[in-house]
Amino acid sequence: MSKLHVAVLMGGWSSEREVSLTSGRACAKALAEEGYKVTPIDVGRDLAEQLSALKPDVAFNALHGPYGEDGCVQGLLEMLGIPYTHSGVLASALAMSKPMAKAVWAGHGLPMAEGKVVHRSAFAAGPVIAHPYVIKPLNEGSSVGVHIVMAGDNYQPQDDAAWRFGETVLVERYIPGREIQVAVMGAQVLGAIEIRAHGRFYDYEAKYTDGKATHLMPAPIHKDAYEQVCALALEAHLALGCRGVTRSDWRYDDTEGEPGRFYLLEINTQPGMTPLSLVPEIAAHNGISFGQLVRWMVEDASCGR
Repeated sequence: MSKLHVAVLMGGWSSEREVSLTSGRACAKALAEEGYKVTPIDVGRDLAEQLSALKPDVAFNALHGPYGEDGCVQGLLEMLGIPYTHSGVLASALAMSKPMAKAVWAGHGLPMAEGKVVHRSAFAAGPVIAHPYVIKPLNEGSSVGVHIVMAGDNYQPQDDAAWRFGETVLVERYIPGREIQVAVMGAQVLGAIEIRAHGRFYDYEAKYTDGKATHLMPAPIHKDAYEQVCALALEAHLALGCRGVTRSDWRYDDTEGEPGRFYLLEINTQPGMTPLSLVPEIAAHNGISFGQLVRWMVEDASCGR
């Protein structure tokens, strides 16, 4: 193998900075072990100048959240003509905007929870939909800013001094049941995993703190349901025009027995690559090592599609 030079983009300034640094360091280490020349970059606003001077063959995008996962960095890499991993500009932008992704998926008939976008001050007049419901920022990942509001809860985003995610929020009907997540690599579904959080739900802490959730791979659900969610995940991936590796998040309502009903929550175009992340775990179950996974991502990197 010719020694390709890979710039690993990590860090940035989103709320997921620390997760991105952990992902990026793991990927940089694995890529070096695979024989690539690797330059880690803690991304700042001078990224264009750094890349122009560095002239890497490929950019491995390990950024998470706004500016790294929403089409911004992808557009910069397109302008510089540097092939990069994961999805392109449009798919990244669509996936990062939960309302826009839902609009595209609705056109494909994919199952989702009912919901709407409202100004956060709307809650001052009372619940905007019937309890229980979920409040989400429009453009965040890793469950940052997510609140589940059950009957009797009085959480209102307009009174939350820590809220820093904009003036509009997505409100969706709460779906009971189980957390199922599916990894797609290219046009291949790698499989579905079930997450059982030890707290109220699979929040930021449960995602990135060892011992806060149990991972069950493959997801122990009805065979027909397993096949269905894998097919739906691939459809969701293709509907947005994603490439590379994605992970889609689903609620599986089996409260009335199996097979139950799936609801698509979101798709992650740059899923985490930390020691507790799900895509490497799903890949490993399929005999794909972490090194092989990141190598595939580099080989799949492109520009202009």
